[in-house]
Amino acid sequence: MKSLLVFSLMCVSSLSIAGDWPNWRGPHGNGTADGAGYPTEWSADKNVVWKYELLGRGASTPTVAGDAIFLTTTINGQNTIIALGMDGTERWSKTLGAAVEGKPGKDGTGANPSTATDGTSVFAYFKSGDLGCFSVSGELKWQKNLQAEYGEDTLWWDLGTSPVLTKDAVVIACMQTGPSYVAAFSKSDGAVLWKQDRDLGAPEEAAQSYATPVVVDEAGGQVIVVLGADHVTAHDAASGKEIWRVGGLNPTNHKYFRSIASAAISDGMVIAPYARGTSLTAIRMGGQGDVTSSHISWFNQGTSADVPTPAIFNGRVFNCRNDEARGMIDCLELLTGKTIWSGQLPKNRSDYRSSPTVADGKLYVARQDGTVFVLDAMGSEFKVLAQNTIAEEHTVASPVCVDGRIILRTDTHVYLIGNNG
Repeated sequence: MKSLLVFSLMCVSSLSIAGDWPNWRGPHGNGTADGAGYPTEWSADKNVVWKYELLGRGASTPTVAGDAIFLTTTINGQNTIIALGMDGTERWSKTLGAAVEGKPGKDGTGANPSTATDGTSVFAYFKSGDLGCFSVSGELKWQKNLQAEYGEDTLWWDLGTSPVLTKDAVVIACMQTGPSYVAAFSKSDGAVLWKQDRDLGAPEEAAQSYATPVVVDEAGGQVIVVLGADHVTAHDAASGKEIWRVGGLNPTNHKYFRSIASAAISDGMVIAPYARGTSLTAIRMGGQGDVTSSHISWFNQGTSADVPTPAIFNGRVFNCRNDEARGMIDCLELLTGKTIWSGQLPKNRSDYRSSPTVADGKLYVARQDGTVFVLDAMGSEFKVLAQNTIAEEHTVASPVCVDGRIILRTDTHVYLIGNNG
């Protein structure tokens, strides 16, 4: 299993240095953190290093570059990017166009996508279609509105997809009812490097996706993997050209199989949750053209997730269900799909919409009421190590783990959690 972990850390593209969390799913794009010594237990008066009060509305998971934390919100009708120091002080706050509210309810904020950072620049994207680049010190480099350039947003719900970075570009996936595309923009000036249509014939709402692409390093160059519209597609990062595709994720042509959870990738395997949390498909990377009949390794209708994206660590897939079995955690073998263990977290009226994070052999799972469960990610059975609550605050963002500390973002605060905080 150790060799699998080493290989996986080489496979998913990372433009970060050790200790960074450069995008929504972390340095390896699959919810796995680097480092050790992360706290297992905390409360309002234990292991809280600091808390920062947030204004406005936002649900994005923070990103980290060096000693800076970046997150988005909307304040007084304006899209806003905030930079905090690791000491909890605000370094800068900048606006990027007029905000557009999303839905539903508390989860629809207009500022759900996470930023992406390469340590030099920070890229932000909002429900309004505004995409912009700032230096890490807060200087605006460029901005544009993708809806003004390519057409209005037709998503039924809030924007979910976050920007991802390749070697040269910031990449956005727009998958909706109507013209859909994947596009790459120059990091330096925002110029369009390529724009690839992605209209795959999915019916009605099934054409809509809130998933975030994943960038993977392969021997021949970087590949962008995109889940949505009843398909998984892989694109050449330099040109946008489709390399391969897998269909059949919606065999009954269901009108409402929109996708929210993103794909997770490790060890050359793509794990694709779909069908409103009723199917999990494992796809081997590689091939050319339609590889549906040749590259599906396993298919599981016994576990999946509608909203949380799976995490992958040490040859294991960790899946958090948020359907009728909300709070059920399943641990599967990555290469076979075989269940290693399953277990039910305590029942509660609150749902699970953030995605699980693995750090130092532990699985961190956040519930919407701000409770975070810590589980053993290495063992052969379901084992809850701790249940932690600072305060009952609405939470959609995923736990961020860097350098032995945990960043938690709620509707109203950002917390830094550390041992002996």
